[in-house]
Amino acid sequence: MSITYRDAGVDIDAGDDVVRRIGPHARSTHRPGVLGGLGGFGGLFALNDAGRWRDPVLVSATDGVGTKLELAFHLDAHRTVGVDLVAMCVNDLVTCGAEPLFFLDYFATGHLAPAQAEDVVAGIADGCRQAGCALLGGETAELPGFYDAGKYDLAGFAVGVVERDAIIDGARVADGDVVLGVASSGLHSNGFSLARRVLPWQADRALAEALLTPTRIYAQAVAALRAAVDVRALAHITGGGLPGNLPRVLPDGLGACLDAASWAPPPIFARIAREGPVAVDEMRRTFNLGVGLCVVVPAAEVDAALAALAGADESAWVLGRVQAGEGVTWAGEAAL
Repeated sequence: MSITYRDAGVDIDAGDDVVRRIGPHARSTHRPGVLGGLGGFGGLFALNDAGRWRDPVLVSATDGVGTKLELAFHLDAHRTVGVDLVAMCVNDLVTCGAEPLFFLDYFATGHLAPAQAEDVVAGIADGCRQAGCALLGGETAELPGFYDAGKYDLAGFAVGVVERDAIIDGARVADGDVVLGVASSGLHSNGFSLARRVLPWQADRALAEALLTPTRIYAQAVAALRAAVDVRALAHITGGGLPGNLPRVLPDGLGACLDAASWAPPPIFARIAREGPVAVDEMRRTFNLGVGLCVVVPAAEVDAALAALAGADESAWVLGRVQAGEGVTWAGEAAL
């Protein structure tokens, strides 16, 4: 008897079933510019079909979800990590002022379970709708013997566009500009290796579910900000925290003094610090501590920026100021 690909662990029929299942989710993200549908060898997008752009620059970003996936496996809950995947890519993309256009995903597993894969892609489509971008294509890979049973890995790829003369790169940031903090929904998708080590998430389902809260997507908030105020810099607060990410968008010779008493981090961060125990400095360079995005604006435009963010359903506050120096310094008492 001859051996088949299925005998070797790869089920082509299951792959076809996944493609059939995810079609409606991808179609739900359709936006102007998309040509054709799923099933081709490449996704097609007409950048300037309507002549909207004068001098367009494409922007790309890629990321994953990291060990947050372990909570999805533990709870057998896979939809929210799809949102995380889009968020981690798109939130990087929009920091230079780009409008997200389309997204592609890579889903790899040892044994393809169509319902599980559909759940993940449904979450990806949800994230794409939040970001206003199209799910243009992707890859589903069945790699027998490479992943433990029931487990998978994800990678995402986002492409956006910005006018060349509207790129936000931090070059115009000046001494005295104000740094606004925009609230995160929790850990987002960073620091889970430490959080999983110190918290009893496997024995506490409510805790695991809270940790699985998806990453906020800031694309619509950034669009509202750009329409209302002079946005001079944007920083997505991921691994490295505020000290590792905010300085990336500040010119040489400028740093930021942040008021640690200006906000109360969500209680999960205090719990991690307490149960580790994890020192404040380590917390600051590992987690976002409740700040998902930083926005730098002129002092005269703070009120307008806060109003624009509130109109986009984001919670935001004055986090600190830009000053001469380097890196991030702190004032006020940390609420951890």
